[in-house]
Amino acid sequence: MTSAPTLVVRYFAAARAAAGVPEETVPGAGSLDALAGALADRHGARLATVLTMASFLVDGVAWHDRRAPLPAGATVDVLPPFAGG
Repeated sequence: MTSAPTLVVRYFAAARAAAGVPEETVPGAGSLDALAGALADRHGARLATVLTMASFLVDGVAWHDRRAPLPAGATVDVLPPFAGG
């Protein structure tokens, strides 16, 4: 018996605060849009708002096409806009 593919999602800064966890393993999602929807359902409106503004890395590579299929077993980094001085 094989298990369903999963993704590791790592949250940074405001995304971490909104999700309430630094990292989690979730069932594989077809695309970044699908993943964002599942994460918003899991963690609520605050994270949903952050996800609309966030940038994403998939296995360390900037991922711009939110409808492109995510690779099974990928690590997705959620990077909200950062402010600095």
